[in-house]
Amino acid sequence: MRPFAVALTGGIGSGKSVVAAYLRDNGVPVYDSDSQAKKLYLDGGFLSRIEEVLGCTLRPGGVFDRKLLAQKLFSSEKDRLAVEALVHPAVLEDFNRWRDGFRSAVWRGYADLPPFVVMESALVLEKPLFQGVFDAVVAVDAPLPVRISRVMGRDGTDSGSVCGRIAAQNIDLSRADAVIVNDSTEEVLRRRTDGAFLRIGNIIRK
Repeated sequence: MRPFAVALTGGIGSGKSVVAAYLRDNGVPVYDSDSQAKKLYLDGGFLSRIEEVLGCTLRPGGVFDRKLLAQKLFSSEKDRLAVEALVHPAVLEDFNRWRDGFRSAVWRGYADLPPFVVMESALVLEKPLFQGVFDAVVAVDAPLPVRISRVMGRDGTDSGSVCGRIAAQNIDLSRADAVIVNDSTEEVLRRRTDGAFLRIGNIIRK
């Protein structure tokens, strides 16, 4: 039997990656969708498909220019959607293949729960492609001022830029089966994560 799949989502600055790291420390397999999507661009054949869709080269001088891609996607909604139509199915296919590799894995910190894997992604709730893939959804959230402060300190950017990035995300927390509020210490966050996944365990047992 393939393990259950849990989506871990949250907006920028929420602390989603901190929760993902804690889960990994507890032996839970976590699939980082952002990192895996970036690896796709290292595949020359896949990158050629992206360039064909955009109608331009992303390899001036023969080297992939990630900033050039970001500029194209940021400036054109049409281009962004066209690229996502290629990237998201490829990520989902890779996730399913990865998930099937854990049929006999042993979980440590959550060994009393049915075997499950986690996909870390900020996009899973807003993309129809991912509907029906997950057995449960966990969202990480934090007060807006906290999120802004975290991202400013992490990325060295200004509050206006951070607010723009937050506004561009559309995460409906009401669709999550559990919400982890990250507004205190990391110790508190770990306890809240444990509590959330115990609740998730009851959901996926049904």
